[in-house]
Amino acid sequence: MARLIYSAIASLDGYVADERGHFDRLAPDEEVHAFANDLERTVGTHLYGRRMYEVMVAWETMETAGEPDVVRDFAELWWAADKVVYSRTLKAVASERTRIEREFDPETVRQMKAITERDISIGGPELAGQALAAGLVDECHLLLVPLLLGGGTRALPDAVRLRLELLDERRFASGVVHLHYGIL
Repeated sequence: MARLIYSAIASLDGYVADERGHFDRLAPDEEVHAFANDLERTVGTHLYGRRMYEVMVAWETMETAGEPDVVRDFAELWWAADKVVYSRTLKAVASERTRIEREFDPETVRQMKAITERDISIGGPELAGQALAAGLVDECHLLLVPLLLGGGTRALPDAVRLRLELLDERRFASGVVHLHYGIL
C-alpha cells in the first residue's frame, strides 16, 4: 500500500508563496534540494492542483545540460513519475505520463493508495488541504525557511484538526529545518 505524502517548502510563518504568488525567496540551496530529491525517490505518482502543475510542468522541457547535479537529478525523478492534475479549467496537459481529473475524489485516491506500490505525493496547499481534511495524508514533510513572508498562500489549511507525530527532523547549514510528521 502506498503512502500519500505532502511536502512543502514554507517560510517560518507558514507560507509557500507571498501575497503576489511569488515563491522565489523560498528556493532551496543545493544541500536542501538534494535532500528534497531524496524524499522524492519513493514517489511514483504526483497529484497536483492546476496552479502547482503549471509551476512544475517547466521540468518537462527544462534544459538540464550544464545545470547542477541536483537539478538534473530532480528533473529525472519528475520525468519518471506519473502525474494527475485536478482541474476544472485545464484543457490539456503539457507533459508525458499526465492525466487530468476534473474533481478531487477522496475515494478514488484511497483506491489508488491501496493498489499502488510506490508512494504518492500531493503538491499544492489547496489540494493537500482537501486530502488532509479527508484523512488521506499519511506523512507530511515541511522544509521551513528562516524568513517571514507575513502573508500569502498558507502551507497548511485552516479549520483542519489532526494529531501529528514527529518522526524526524534535520537542520541544514542555511538554517532551513526539515520536520517529518506522521499523521495519527
